[in-house]
Amino acid sequence: MEEKNLLSPWAACLIAQLAGKSTPAIAEKVLSSRSIRVVLTQDSLVAVVNKAGGAQLIFRMVYTPAADLTLGARQTEENGYSYVLRSSLGCYQVVIRIADDGDIETLRYTVNFTPEMDLVIPYWPKDILALTDGRINGDVVPKIHVEQQGMRSGVVYFSIERPDTGGILYLQNVSVLNDYCEDTGVSVADTVRGGWPELGFAPPTAKDKPLKGGKTYGISDAFVAFADGVPDSQFAVARQFTRLLAHVYLLLSKPPTTYHDYPSIAEKVLAGLDDHKGCWSHHHGFDYLNAYVCDYQTPPEIMVQLAVLLPTLEYADWAGRRPALAAKLEAGLATFYDANLGTVRRWLPAATDQLDGSEEHKKELVMDSWYLHHPLLNLSRMALRGDETAKKLFLQSLDYAIKVGRHFKYQWPIFYKMDTLEVVKAEAAPGDGGEKDVPGIYAHVMLQAWELTGKRTYFEEAERAVKTMASEGFDLFYQANNTAFSAGAMLRMWKETGHEKYLDMSYLLMANIFKNVALWDCHYGYGKHFPLFFAIFPLNDAPYTAVYEEVEVLAAVHEYLSLADTAPLPRSYALLLAEFVRYAVGRLPHYYPALLPPDMVAEAVKTGEIDRQLWVPLEDINDGWEKSGAVGQEVYGAGFPLAVIPRHYFAIAGGDYLLFIDYPITDYLKEDRQLRFKVLGDERLSCLLCVFKAREGRQLTIEVTGRRQGIITPQTVEADRKGFNVSGDQYITVKWRENNNS
Repeated sequence: MEEKNLLSPWAACLIAQLAGKSTPAIAEKVLSSRSIRVVLTQDSLVAVVNKAGGAQLIFRMVYTPAADLTLGARQTEENGYSYVLRSSLGCYQVVIRIADDGDIETLRYTVNFTPEMDLVIPYWPKDILALTDGRINGDVVPKIHVEQQGMRSGVVYFSIERPDTGGILYLQNVSVLNDYCEDTGVSVADTVRGGWPELGFAPPTAKDKPLKGGKTYGISDAFVAFADGVPDSQFAVARQFTRLLAHVYLLLSKPPTTYHDYPSIAEKVLAGLDDHKGCWSHHHGFDYLNAYVCDYQTPPEIMVQLAVLLPTLEYADWAGRRPALAAKLEAGLATFYDANLGTVRRWLPAATDQLDGSEEHKKELVMDSWYLHHPLLNLSRMALRGDETAKKLFLQSLDYAIKVGRHFKYQWPIFYKMDTLEVVKAEAAPGDGGEKDVPGIYAHVMLQAWELTGKRTYFEEAERAVKTMASEGFDLFYQANNTAFSAGAMLRMWKETGHEKYLDMSYLLMANIFKNVALWDCHYGYGKHFPLFFAIFPLNDAPYTAVYEEVEVLAAVHEYLSLADTAPLPRSYALLLAEFVRYAVGRLPHYYPALLPPDMVAEAVKTGEIDRQLWVPLEDINDGWEKSGAVGQEVYGAGFPLAVIPRHYFAIAGGDYLLFIDYPITDYLKEDRQLRFKVLGDERLSCLLCVFKAREGRQLTIEVTGRRQGIITPQTVEADRKGFNVSGDQYITVKWRENNNS
């Protein structure tokens, strides 16, 4: 979409100053494709970026409404500049870093501000302005591809085709504003926008609480990555966005992760689910999990049962024992099947009299489009593991799913009636369309059916469905887990057919995931207690992060990276996906109310009750100024440790020791006294590998070697746990032998 040229007085004033002869450059650097001039005006310090024949981009690093900026100390370094600027309002410290990697040029500016007195800030101008020949006119044809939504990364990504300026990714590391937000009571949500020609970041307005005089605040840490070439398709846009984002990610200061004892957490989870009456309802002789703790008003949902059952079965295989919970859940699965419709239903048919109609979906036979396909996907995953009950329910429901898909021409609405297929709600909001990633999860379901039965008709059905996603670009994302599973389906279709369109679609879907993460860490308000960095948001407009969608994306990414290991996966994708997994593994236990301070947890709950001692996670983690858990304590997310353990823990030495790694791995091979596997990701970043005793027994000497690193020295030793920093994209060998000194 082309943007209108709308100009504010602040931008007009800056343009006039830059056009004057009294504003010469105080520094200049020439790069491969661009030049950067640093210019001091009366009210601003700006970086003017020029590309021959392209638009001129102005980055306003410092602004003062007093229009009395003076330059103090200055320093020129090999890769940039440092300045101290003064105004009657306070002192600014600016560090500028410039890098030229040939195909990507980077500008970074970090700004600290020390106010002279207590100040409220009712307005800041945005920090990017686009000009042609020093003025605003209609010659610039921009396309804004991505901009910050709510609490997501402070990103705006755009390209300028006329005049040819290339692609530009701007990321504001809003983590630097934590002190600013803590003292003023404001949020960084929606602070980076893509309006034209003024766009980018402005610190949030602070009208009620002041910045404190004499205290230094971070007010900007901006990364700008420039690439030549304007992407000519949605697929090229996705690849350029991801390449630039990964480039900037390597430059970001990233918070440390925390190791959690997932095996111990799993035991607490299983005990809590077994014993806590608030987790269960009983109907017609069967036990069912509630969606939320103490939610007895809502009938059981098949999605909830499968969301816990599937990871329980995965954990059972890993542990070599089957928790009683599994049989309890499996016993009631068949009761969700409706023989008249020929499919499983969302709500337990025998309990639909409990539906009170309080929400659009809480009505009998009203189906949320993704709620049909998600249970079918989990049933198929169980069926492929050899579960006959799941296989029967899955195969019995396929004809109905195909009928619905064909009826809607593979473009599903939000809600429809299961019996008549009447549309109840077509769009999430006017003009937004329906659930745009459902064709992808539908395709995944069809591919599972093809794998189970060998019938090619299911593969052809998948092909028909994905054609409807061909032009949705960065609007494909409706729900995070469905988008991630859809990306895997596209990769499978590419492997089967060799058609590049499926590979392109796979990368586009994953780019939609990267658009909806938070590449910053919140340390203001209640956010100090939750590690937000690289969290993913469940819906494209969700104001909070949610545990179930996060762990499902984690599982989907594991499968995706394993499939992609033989595909031409761009390096940027491998890097970002592995890092998402690492941070998710370190973050997920923080959804437990037991690990959060009591005052962070909401008192008023939409559904059910919260038991802080129960190891069932909160559904929602909000902005730092809003309490969390207001949606409820999410029973269907309780299985997340059971999903993490089989993917990140591996028994060695006959089970006496466990190996943990927080990156995804593949090519796992265990031989006599050694384990070999490939760590995925990128060699420029590292992950944590731990080896520790699982039970009393032999004392072993552990040696870890990497193809690239050689013998790896333990970095941490805590009791019987040894930690190793292991870089990505290499083969690792772990050897063990009896400790002769034991």
